[in-house]
Amino acid sequence: MAIEQVSATQSLMLTSGASGRINALFSARALKGLLALIHALLILLLLPFRGRRRAAASGSSSGHGDKGNCVCEKGSSGSGAKVRVPANIVPWKATSSWVSASGGGVMATVDNEVATRRTIAIRRVLQDDDPSSVRDFSTFITARGDTVFTQSWFPASGEIRGVVILMHGLNEHSGRYNEFAKQLNHNGFKVYGMDWIGHGGSDGLHAYVPCLDYAVSDLKSFLDKVIAENPGLPCFCFGHSTGGAIVLKAALDPKVEASLAGMVLTSPAVGVQPSHPIFVVLAPVFSALMPRFQISAANKKGMPVSRDADALIAKYSDPLVYTGSIRVRTGYEILRSSTYLQQNLNRFNVPFLVLHGSADTVTDPEGSRKFYNEASSTDKTIKLLDGYLHDLLFEPERQDIMDCIIEWLNDRV
Repeated sequence: MAIEQVSATQSLMLTSGASGRINALFSARALKGLLALIHALLILLLLPFRGRRRAAASGSSSGHGDKGNCVCEKGSSGSGAKVRVPANIVPWKATSSWVSASGGGVMATVDNEVATRRTIAIRRVLQDDDPSSVRDFSTFITARGDTVFTQSWFPASGEIRGVVILMHGLNEHSGRYNEFAKQLNHNGFKVYGMDWIGHGGSDGLHAYVPCLDYAVSDLKSFLDKVIAENPGLPCFCFGHSTGGAIVLKAALDPKVEASLAGMVLTSPAVGVQPSHPIFVVLAPVFSALMPRFQISAANKKGMPVSRDADALIAKYSDPLVYTGSIRVRTGYEILRSSTYLQQNLNRFNVPFLVLHGSADTVTDPEGSRKFYNEASSTDKTIKLLDGYLHDLLFEPERQDIMDCIIEWLNDRV
């Protein structure tokens, strides 16, 4: 399909909270800050001091992180404001403290910020009264004990021809793809969306990614559930930006590869490189020492991600979209994932369509070109869109993009 080429030059340019943060994390300014921090840490470690003895806790507990090649944290996220929510309304971690009220009923101690996000996500699903689509939500608990929020869009009538699983990008959530999901419904596709760890209605500090492989593992579990509910229907995965990287890494699993009829990737995070080689050495160190440390230089002053001002204003005003500073561990995990994918591009055999804007400054379009050239898939298509930015489904030409994706899907069911 021919997609109209447009100029990226506009008088008004707004930026996403996600834009430019990876680059800022690995910028010269951040390097100076990290070196100063190293100096301070060395001084602190060299100071002769005697710490107070801590009384041993009478009932300490130990936890076991997921096995794998991730640097994963143990323990809780700290003591913050807590709110008690009925467990049957907002499921929570299996490792949370469960207490029984005197009048019966089980209550879960839920972090206030996560509970607020989940409540908003649920409310939006319940308030959607579009008669052409049936929208619902669900949750599942991972092997780690985290609760993952998911939602679905089913055609209200007509033949079901296939299934699409949506994976959103960094700092956003599955509900942002509501319009796209309903257009897929109109073409006979059931749609499922998953908020990965730290995003939307799922558990975790907002937009903090302790281990990107958590999201990969959760996608695999979700995929098993969706396929079991839809036997015989072709299943496709859609992934945007970091969500695309999650889909790609999952697709390297032979079981996942065999279960997928195809992948659609927009602006996938395959090409993400630090601005200075020293960060390849420093990133894992600081990721382990101070995983939640935020880079204040990487806030809203990054590169533009769309030429549609109204779409970006809607994004900024969405409380489920994170607009704070990126944390060290999150940036490192994305860099690590990108490196891994580039080393394994020839292992991909699943049919795919990849779309990338030539003016994208968040993820490198050359990374998508390299993926296309090196992948072993015999059914593969790439569209590099001249002048388009990062958030392709929120560009002014979003309808052309959606039509292109739907046409590709229709040809494979």
